[in-house]
Amino acid sequence: MKDKAPLRKERDSKAAALLIRGGRIIDPGRGMDEVDDLLVAKGKIVQVGNTIALDSLPLDMLSQAKSIDATGLIVCPGFIDLHCHLREPGFEDKETIATGTEAAAAGGFTTVCCMPNTNPPLDTRDTVEWVKAKASSDAFVHVLPIGCITRGRKGKEVSPMAELADAGVVGFSDDGDPVPNSQVMRSAMEHSYELGLPIIEHCEDKELSKGGVINEGKVSAMLKLRGIPAASEEIIVARDLALAKLTGARIHIAHVSTCGSAELIRHARERGVSVTAEVTPHHLTLTEEIACANAKVKPPLCTENDIRCLLKGLKDGVIDAIATDHAPHTAAEKKCPIELAAFGISGFETALGCLMGLVHKGEIDLTTLISKLTCEPAKLLGRDDDLGTLKTGSPANITIFDPAREWVVDSQQFVSKGKNTPLEGYRLKGKVMVTIVDGRIIMASRQTVLGRGNS
Repeated sequence: MKDKAPLRKERDSKAAALLIRGGRIIDPGRGMDEVDDLLVAKGKIVQVGNTIALDSLPLDMLSQAKSIDATGLIVCPGFIDLHCHLREPGFEDKETIATGTEAAAAGGFTTVCCMPNTNPPLDTRDTVEWVKAKASSDAFVHVLPIGCITRGRKGKEVSPMAELADAGVVGFSDDGDPVPNSQVMRSAMEHSYELGLPIIEHCEDKELSKGGVINEGKVSAMLKLRGIPAASEEIIVARDLALAKLTGARIHIAHVSTCGSAELIRHARERGVSVTAEVTPHHLTLTEEIACANAKVKPPLCTENDIRCLLKGLKDGVIDAIATDHAPHTAAEKKCPIELAAFGISGFETALGCLMGLVHKGEIDLTTLISKLTCEPAKLLGRDDDLGTLKTGSPANITIFDPAREWVVDSQQFVSKGKNTPLEGYRLKGKVMVTIVDGRIIMASRQTVLGRGNS
């Protein structure tokens, strides 16, 4: 039996009280891991733990409360994705803010940061405000826009960063492209430092990666495909770390994929450089051996040794967060020879299932995994008071998942327009059951047991 599609948001109604019963509540930011109840009312978390006494609650709250039986499930802060592509404006054939955020909710994400490589790109106040207005009307989860580093993402002139910051961007990136000119990047970092916002860099030397299809190595040689060397990423990582040290700016390295990059970041931190980093689920779980159009991604999937380095970086804090880099494409862009296929994986709906495989294998513990999806990205955004937490009084953004539920990936059941996944037919273990945004149930699996709070 297939799971029910995500539920529509009740935009005009007040969030009903919710009583989440008997779940294993894991809130890494507060060091909490216990089986207990959680109460939500008026969109806020009212009480966590200490076994909520129903007879102590107001009668009107009880009469209207919904209950969720979370027995055997994990209850944690809503997932936060620092890096995704919602494609709107300009590429609505690939994804929209509505379909993308509904897919995010299906994957347990309650807040997503959208990249600016749209058409037009997010390099003016008007475009940022358009995205915010569209998200306000259409989105199922919270959307935080990222502005461009350079005008038009052309790498030649710094964007009006102060204007973008005033419009509400949470950082600056030309994602999909690096900033090739070091002087332009230095200037951008100096501006971002003054604004207190990070530069989020896609690290790629495009002269080295030009024409590349997959990672340069034994698989590319065997398949006679042009490879992308690890140095393509590492050269720009090294340059940007040097510029961050020079300017004092915050640099966030997107989708780290190689041992060399992880070590460069480690050493920079030891020297006091203000650097953070993210890694994707696919770079933690898939290797260059999966050479097909749906696994074609930038940076390319690398080796088992790279995965070991990335996992080590996650566990020891060199890599701060896990971000999907959700990159939906049309069927035509992926159902073609790998040399012609677009780069990118549709990642929202498979993220947890992939990552839980690492937990089940003992390669990372559950609390660390949840931390990298919740409180740590919230901290990077400067939002750890209201995101990535289950503390009393905070907005009720909650993810409930079954760590043991097995399911088979069927991209035709994806909510996202992007069906481009290399995991088609894979059996995964770990599935999101309920996603709650500001106290409203946005998505509930068919297997979720709903009832009344006083039943």
